Amino acid sequence: MQLTPDAAKIKRWREERYWSQEHLAELAGIGLRTLQRIENGETASRESLKALAAAFDVDVIALSVDAKTEAAKIVRSEREKITSGLRLSFWVHLASYAFCMIVFAVINVTEGYWVMKWATLWWGVGLAGHGLTVVLVELAARYQRQAEEA
Repeated sequence: MQLTPDAAKIKRWREERYWSQEHLAELAGIGLRTLQRIENGETASRESLKALAAAFDVDVIALSVDAKTEAAKIVRSEREKITSGLRLSFWVHLASYAFCMIVFAVINVTEGYWVMKWATLWWGVGLAGHGLTVVLVELAARYQRQAEEA
């Protein structure tokens, strides 16, 4: 049965002890190439993880990745991508609005009166709605992070 080892933890523990890969492989009784594959995040056999756990004097479970934690990290990462995309879309919308308001101002000056008043008004309403959406999503994400941490 293949297990997913926590490659970062294994490498960090090895480096904290100032062990080389060769030294750890020798202590654990596994091949150097096997240790290199494990530290690169590839799957490992139960026997290899048991040998590494014995070398570090820990339980095997301490060297493997917790599926719930990894799933939570992935979900958190996806949420962050979505909220940052939403933030970016608002800034693009705001920049477009600012540019077009300059163009509308030029049109209004050349016509002599406020020709673009309805376009300016309704686009401002749309921008405000977009901004409110971003704020609400940010607040919901912050609340969700606080609930997960508690």
